[in-house]
Amino acid sequence: MPPVRKVIILGSGPAGLTAAIYAGRGNLVPLVLAGSQPGGQLTLTTLVENFPGFVDPIMGPDLMTVMRKQAEHFGTEIRDEDAVAVDLRVHPFTVKTTDATYQSQALIIATGASAKLLGLESERRLLGRGMSTCATCDGFFFKDQEIVVVGGGDSAMEEALFLTKFATHVEVIHRRNHLRASKIMQDRARRNETIGFTWDTVVEEILGADKVAGVRLRDLKTGAVWERPCQGVFVAIGHTPNTELFADLLELNDRGYIATRPWSTVTSISGVFAAGDVQDNVFRQAVTAAGTGCMAAMEAERYLESLHD
Repeated sequence: MPPVRKVIILGSGPAGLTAAIYAGRGNLVPLVLAGSQPGGQLTLTTLVENFPGFVDPIMGPDLMTVMRKQAEHFGTEIRDEDAVAVDLRVHPFTVKTTDATYQSQALIIATGASAKLLGLESERRLLGRGMSTCATCDGFFFKDQEIVVVGGGDSAMEEALFLTKFATHVEVIHRRNHLRASKIMQDRARRNETIGFTWDTVVEEILGADKVAGVRLRDLKTGAVWERPCQGVFVAIGHTPNTELFADLLELNDRGYIATRPWSTVTSISGVFAAGDVQDNVFRQAVTAAGTGCMAAMEAERYLESLHD
């Protein structure tokens, strides 16, 4: 068994790498298990314009590369391994990957959340090329264009309303004949003249070779199929927090995200901290994830000091 680490960080998105930067500067010599998709969701984003410190847009993968190098500069060890099992019942905590077993006195969980997708091949192929799951991230790039939003809940209405700041028209495609969103969000969307609704309809295909050119739609009642031109498709059918490993170990909220104390990253187990989208179902931004990563590292450092006290 390798020596017990002071802190292990699961995940290498903005939250995990910021935690690593702060933990490294605190001489905690953190180990980051970066997972099979190092860099998290930002590696699927083309241009990032809303992360502080970059006057010119930076590619999402490039931003994560810079953050990774910064973490390594401060002594972080990063391994591109997936955690497959954890034991939080006994201290020090145990984390297992396919090839190794690690132990640590503190654990920071920054495994993020995954946007739910429609399951289309074209969706994956055109992600970042007119297909998006985040209006706040990408809406600016769709000025004076026509956009389709898929979904009928609060998230879809929030995306559609935000996109009206840029688009000439936003068409909401929903598989039912009524919205699932809260009444206040429905009312706001219906009052906005830039937003239209197509009911009882699903997206069968996103059209375009190297960028979105439109969608192929199917009416669930009549079976009619037609194509609608557009320059952007935003899928807003929810997110799934990556908490499978912790479901029976940590307290989760009613939406499946790791529960933390108010204004804190402290979880239901002492010495275990959660940062980023795995515990944030409200903002889900790179900068807020980075902020909670900072918090988690500082709280982990205080926890380790308390062990010596």
